Amino acid sequence: MIRIQAIVTDIEGTTSALSFVTEGLYPYARAHLPAFVRERSADPEVQQALGEVERFAGRRLSVEEAIAQLLAWMEEDRKITPLKTLQGLVWERGFASGALTTHFYPDVAPQLRAWKASGIRLYVYSSGSTFAQRLIFGHSPDGDLTPLFDGFFDTTTGAKTNPASYRSIAAALGLPPQAIAFLSDNRRELDAARTAGLRTVWLVRNGPVDHGVGHRKVRDFHAADAAVRQ
Repeated sequence: MIRIQAIVTDIEGTTSALSFVTEGLYPYARAHLPAFVRERSADPEVQQALGEVERFAGRRLSVEEAIAQLLAWMEEDRKITPLKTLQGLVWERGFASGALTTHFYPDVAPQLRAWKASGIRLYVYSSGSTFAQRLIFGHSPDGDLTPLFDGFFDTTTGAKTNPASYRSIAAALGLPPQAIAFLSDNRRELDAARTAGLRTVWLVRNGPVDHGVGHRKVRDFHAADAAVRQ
């Protein structure tokens, strides 16, 4: 079996509790995004995102119409790139002010450091923008974890349920898919990664750890270490 040379991890439900996102990040973005877009609509980065919102909507939109569209996408939990970009910019304010704090399971930071020390390359693949990913890992209770990672991937790479996305990541890493392990709590993502040839590890933080689904199931990152090395 090919030795694992890189590990790609999801965030929500994998490194961090679902509630951190659903009860922390998302409500904060929902409450602050309208005022942020109104205040910053002339900024080049925000203008670009609003242009992408119009492209997805298929028509010209006023700022208020764009805000309404963004909020509707949030309610639908749509993984749309301009929404994720703007959410990340809003969260930056929240982290800077101290209104937001990051949650990580206690096994995550020590195991990430152990993998890094052993020569395994680390990456993140999340539906949140790479900017938001860096914010989350940069504000860890264990300090700034971003130096542990060699790269970050988001929806600009493709949908997390599409095997082609994982093939693109493997190509970007310059590694055969079999040398990459993907960690997630989402079966559809894991199925896509396995179809692309990656080794998969299913993080089951709560509930029964049943088997027979084609993915190794583990409780935490320490057990994931044994799984990726087998």
